[in-house]
Amino acid sequence: MSKTTPHQPCSILVADDHAVVRRGLRQVITEECDGAVVEEALTGQGVLDAVQRQDWTVVILDINLPDKNGLEVLKDLKAMRPALPVLILSHHAEAEYAARAFKAGAAGYLTKESASEELAVAIHKVLAGGRYVSSSFAEQLAGHLAGERGAQLHHALSDREHQVLCQIARGKAVSQIADELALSVKTVSTYRARLLEKLHLANNAELMRYALDQRLAE
Repeated sequence: MSKTTPHQPCSILVADDHAVVRRGLRQVITEECDGAVVEEALTGQGVLDAVQRQDWTVVILDINLPDKNGLEVLKDLKAMRPALPVLILSHHAEAEYAARAFKAGAAGYLTKESASEELAVAIHKVLAGGRYVSSSFAEQLAGHLAGERGAQLHHALSDREHQVLCQIARGKAVSQIADELALSVKTVSTYRARLLEKLHLANNAELMRYALDQRLAE
């Protein structure tokens, strides 16, 4: 892709807790977007503080941040700056995650594996007012949204329930999940009970098996 120069300087906030990822994204942006100003954030709260402090042209947001889930940060960002384009960056290639991201207000969804090739295209697409999903992923996402993959029970879960399910599937105890999500043990236990009821399962072992079968614990 050839370089293009935006009509006005872009200010792009890159949010990821891995230095190597941030460095790679910064390199792509500076090579493909002449005059772009790039700053970095390492946490969800850092993103919110940066957006509250100044206006940004685009935010590139990792879905997994150390202090907050990226989808929660996205919802907060859209409440603060409804018109701000946010590109979600994830290691998940499943349409399940992309669908949740777009529902929460994302302007685009990229996997980390494809970011180096697709990031510049995605940025220019959202700056033009569009939404971005790679052509290789678009058909899968369309199929998911149309229900062609079947009505798996976990599609009806809330984002928080989905998050707790993934944590349980990784073998984490209720107390660990509570600490990581800044929730009380009682609240996490309530989410667990809802998961068992909604998924028609009996215990954590069945929750883990379900999540692994649906590839939710990667």
